[in-house]
Amino acid sequence: MESQVRGGTRWKRFAVVMVPSVAATAAIGVALAQGALAASFSVSGQEFKVSAGKLVGHGFTQYGSLDTGKSLDGSEDQAHPVAVSAFNTAEITNMCQSVVTPIPFLNKNVTLKLTAGDKGKDVEASKLYIDVANLKADEAVFSEMDIGVAAGSATKGPRPNSEEYRQKHSSPYGFAQQADTATLTGVEQTAWATTAGTFKLSNLHMGLQWGSGKGIECY
Repeated sequence: MESQVRGGTRWKRFAVVMVPSVAATAAIGVALAQGALAASFSVSGQEFKVSAGKLVGHGFTQYGSLDTGKSLDGSEDQAHPVAVSAFNTAEITNMCQSVVTPIPFLNKNVTLKLTAGDKGKDVEASKLYIDVANLKADEAVFSEMDIGVAAGSATKGPRPNSEEYRQKHSSPYGFAQQADTATLTGVEQTAWATTAGTFKLSNLHMGLQWGSGKGIECY
């Protein structure tokens, strides 16, 4: 059966293209009434943007790893080097996440953007892992920092022997750094995945918009 056509758009095909990105955040909407949720999601093998006015992380560890995502044409998996930033707990002010999905047969992009923690109550997370490809911050302050420790011997972040750590496929002998606290302001980063034991999202808003770039994405 042919997809239904309205105004030149085949809506069933459009839905198939959009499902991976929407599914990445669908669990958040289901858990809204509870105010907290277990969260583990990647965005269809794509990089996505994350920004924050301020992130205060307690029990911080950072180490190198590899994430696997699809090539641009979707034909094969590719390895992507990342710096995994791990926190026992974190509070995030003015958090934003956005992902762009191309719609090839329309020659357009659709941006899904999620915001939270922007009405005076921070986003709260525990056992938070962010697989970062690129990071910028106006300022970064670390307390009681150790540089050059082996990833397997890091003790200040989430426990190295935890299931979350093993899933990252990091060498226990690789380079790592750690700190009691990490405070970053004016954060802009691209990431391949975010996982957390619990995310508590205050004033959550999620929306879809045609287009991409500044003013539509997080930055």
